[in-house]
Amino acid sequence: MHLSTIDIAVVCCYFLFIFVLAQLVSREKKGHQKNASDYFLASRALPWWAIGTSLIAANISAEQLIGMSGSGYAIGLAIASYEWMAALTLLIVGVFFLPVFLKNEIYTMPEFLARRYGPNIQFVMAILWLLMYVFVNLTSILWLGSTAFSTVTGISQETSLIILAVFCGAYALYGGLKAIALTDVVQVTMLVLGGIVILFIALTHLSGDVSVLGAFHGFQMLLHKVPDNHFHMILHPDNPFYKDLPGLSVILGGMWVANLSYWGFNQYIIQRGLAAKSIHEAQKGIVLAAFLKLLIPLLVVVPGIAAVLIAPGIKNDQAYPTLMTLLPPGLLGIVFAALTAAIIASLGSKVNSIATIFTMDVFKTFNKKTSEKGLVITGRITAITALIIAVLVAKPLIGGFDQAFQFIQDFSGFFTPGICVIFLLGMFWKRATEAGALVAAVGSVAISGVCYLGAAIANIAAIQAHPGVAAALTYASKVPFMNRMGYTFLACLVLAIIASLLQKPKPQNVTVDVTNVDYSTTMSFKIAAGAIIAILIALYATWW
Repeated sequence: MHLSTIDIAVVCCYFLFIFVLAQLVSREKKGHQKNASDYFLASRALPWWAIGTSLIAANISAEQLIGMSGSGYAIGLAIASYEWMAALTLLIVGVFFLPVFLKNEIYTMPEFLARRYGPNIQFVMAILWLLMYVFVNLTSILWLGSTAFSTVTGISQETSLIILAVFCGAYALYGGLKAIALTDVVQVTMLVLGGIVILFIALTHLSGDVSVLGAFHGFQMLLHKVPDNHFHMILHPDNPFYKDLPGLSVILGGMWVANLSYWGFNQYIIQRGLAAKSIHEAQKGIVLAAFLKLLIPLLVVVPGIAAVLIAPGIKNDQAYPTLMTLLPPGLLGIVFAALTAAIIASLGSKVNSIATIFTMDVFKTFNKKTSEKGLVITGRITAITALIIAVLVAKPLIGGFDQAFQFIQDFSGFFTPGICVIFLLGMFWKRATEAGALVAAVGSVAISGVCYLGAAIANIAAIQAHPGVAAALTYASKVPFMNRMGYTFLACLVLAIIASLLQKPKPQNVTVDVTNVDYSTTMSFKIAAGAIIAILIALYATWW
């Protein structure tokens, strides 16, 4: 696949427009020097439309457009649970979590932990988050993004990695979160437009009729011709991909652990809410994001399913790039620009969050007298360093995985159970202590690691001498990762409660108010939330 002259022009115009727009919206008033609040939290002045679109731009990247489309090709519509259940999770975050964070004017998630529990858990979790963000999330975005970039342009994947990283730096480093969030409106518009184009082309290719009616007929063909299990939301145990999406766990079990951690306690995502003008402004942004999450599977997963008929036998993560080969000149440029927009938006958001956590929770801890200018400079240096590391390790870490989206979920699951326990107890149980939080953090990684490596550990001679232990470890390694997250969450919850009860609480260490919080919502929020829940019920009832 190669870009025509008009496609190249479209893509170059996009790159130039986003770069110029980012610089324009980043400008400060004459005489005002950008401080940490400006750089990391957009001066705490983001409007609802910027919050909602930026949440989606940060979330939807190559992970979804390439990875989730690839999972749609392999698994089917069931993978859409990640998007549809996220819509419901966002409502919970808007009602119960954001009011706590905004009332206490939190900068970062580790800062909340420091003010609720103490400094030790802040440092531990900051390091864990930095490792996960750099070596799992940032690398996966770059690798999957470069896969598509290379496929379309013919440029080598190594060069594509560098191009994406360099443009991300040029686009996001100067303006910080403000530049990212305000330009994300354009990025999401491009993303939705590109998704509609690729969906339309895929469906009309099936029907042979390039019209709206032809797209409808193409969808009907899809329903009847693809394998039956591709249109079931809840997989049965005999499904070959049951281990990825284990039945009812996607709506009643471990997916809640993943979603609450990702949307509620993840600096990369929640930073937009922390930068809101007010709680009601943040909640309006949450509703916008939730409605967009309902739309995403139509634009991403359904084209992946269509590729089963259009290009059988390809590698899963080549589904979306293969569909792009069907596009005529001009439209290919638009879709490629949309794909690049999604990649760049997520990269910018991720490096900004990495910079925020390192600067405010690690660097500032040891350099308390650093000036505001020094903090901004440190954030920029951190962002550049993270991008360089991600470029160097992307291929060795992710290049060998058939479904990169599942890789992200699997390894993120090492941390998410403990994160959920720490925050939920911190916000809703006064007796929780720092010892309990530390036990949950370390226990989450340890338990998940033992389960993940259970079969290998069981083969060690010393372990084989105890057949019962070896059998248990082998069984644990076969448990679907989503169930593993649920079991690990329960285990960490019990351990954290026991450790908290054994440690005498230290009220003097608590400087965050989790009691006098106003959880009320506006009538418009209630109506919108009701509509989202009704749509979800209809979707699952139709495709169960």
